[in-house]
Amino acid sequence: MAGTTDGNFLRQFRDLTTREFKQITANQFMDVWHHYDSNSDGYIEGKELDSFLKELVTSINKEDLGPEVVSESALKEAKELILNAFDENRDGKIDIAELAQILPTEENFLLLFRRDHPLDSSVEFMKVWREFDSDHSGFIEADELKNFLRHLLKQKKREYTITEEQLTIYTGTVLQLFDRNKDGKLQLSEMAKLLPVRENFLCRPVFKKIFKPRALDMFADIPCVRNRFKRQGSANKMTHDDIKRVFNLYDRDENGSIENEELNGFLKDLMELVEEGMPAEAKDYDEEDLNECKKILLDKCDLNHDGKINLDELSMILMSYNRSSSDTECAKE
Repeated sequence: MAGTTDGNFLRQFRDLTTREFKQITANQFMDVWHHYDSNSDGYIEGKELDSFLKELVTSINKEDLGPEVVSESALKEAKELILNAFDENRDGKIDIAELAQILPTEENFLLLFRRDHPLDSSVEFMKVWREFDSDHSGFIEADELKNFLRHLLKQKKREYTITEEQLTIYTGTVLQLFDRNKDGKLQLSEMAKLLPVRENFLCRPVFKKIFKPRALDMFADIPCVRNRFKRQGSANKMTHDDIKRVFNLYDRDENGSIENEELNGFLKDLMELVEEGMPAEAKDYDEEDLNECKKILLDKCDLNHDGKINLDELSMILMSYNRSSSDTECAKE
């Protein structure tokens, strides 16, 4: 980690004469991130965010001048300005991609975190996952990640100029930033942080209260669900129109079935839905978890055993939860 001679970590990255920030390299960015994300939960928030913002503002001074330099009101105003400008998802925290927009990060590395053209949905995410998990191991290993980053940079920058040495550095840095369990590769939940999608369809308010209790109930026997969540109360009643609307969102090729990466994208969204609101360290799933969910869903829904889900099959299983919910309410009465 880069050294610092005083209490302000960011001051070392400013030019001594102009007091402007110098361009921050990939390795320096990683140092900054790990310094302020002190609990390693993937966000700079709460007291971490206060510390970062205070040092961001005061780093322009050549030396620390005491706590009175930034008043509480000034700090609050700075926080509002920074969050309004850079907190894209309005969650009151700074994630890795948002920090990359705040600091003057070297251009090629910054491009890896640009969110101006995110993937439309988890269906597209799963297609990318399948393409770059070239050995079908269920993980994106370092060499596969390097190929993915090369592809990403070529997509985002027509005049593609980066050396293999730089690309290797970027690969190592991205692994250290996103590999939460430190196994040297990216699992599904870690890759999802690096490559976010525009929308989880199931998190739309109209669907959330309908699907979340059903998903918790359906996948209650999977360890990654059972160990983290309590059973929820009865779900909102679901209509055939609700089911049809959801089905059409995932049947991207409009062939009448949710299959292959459409099905995997649906399951990824379900898993993220049940984890919504949980601490960052609990949002942890891999392809094995997804395959377990798929097996359960197909066992319950796939009546003709073709490995796909059609509208009638999805309706059957989801409407059955309406009946079981009604039975539960009647028993209570």
